[in-house]
Amino acid sequence: MTVEEQSTPENNILKAAKEIFQKKGMAAARMQEIADEAGINKAMLHYYYRSKELLFEAVFKSAFHMLAPQLNEIMNADTSVFEKIKNFSSNYISFVLKHPYLPNFIIQELNRNPEFVKNLIAEKNFPNISKFKQQVNHKIEAGEIRPINPEQLFINIISLNIFPFIGAPLLKGFVNINDEAYKQLMEDRKTEVADFIINAIKI
Repeated sequence: MTVEEQSTPENNILKAAKEIFQKKGMAAARMQEIADEAGINKAMLHYYYRSKELLFEAVFKSAFHMLAPQLNEIMNADTSVFEKIKNFSSNYISFVLKHPYLPNFIIQELNRNPEFVKNLIAEKNFPNISKFKQQVNHKIEAGEIRPINPEQLFINIISLNIFPFIGAPLLKGFVNINDEAYKQLMEDRKTEVADFIINAIKI
């Protein structure tokens, strides 16, 4: 059993808050709803978290701290550029399918509290892409991939993986499919995204 799965008052609160924030967003969520979901009174909720903002940050940070080390490990592993692209896409999509609220949490937090995001970036497990950039430049020099700015390549990887989750309601309408079919489409993207990017840059 992981730390996140242990039944403690604080973990129960975080789980309940995640459910409410996912359904309603941070602005529309109410502390009383979260207390009810957690099966505690509002006074107990305020004992652990004095405000909705602090609770939102705790939920966000808890989820991000599960994802960031995985991505950091992938980007700094002794694997090829192509393997990194494959592993990044597969791991990110697998994680977000289990935690679908996370991408929108990130966007909300970026807009709501830039200072919090700056603090998050400063933490030791925040993904570092220096090794990835060096590898990309070496592959370009060796004539194995097309010339591309490594930062642009990483942004392409991030964007193609993140946007289908952020824009899910709109994209479901465009392609005219239900939630279950869209989930399968996301499962397929674990390889589709990587193959698309690799085919675009390899020589």
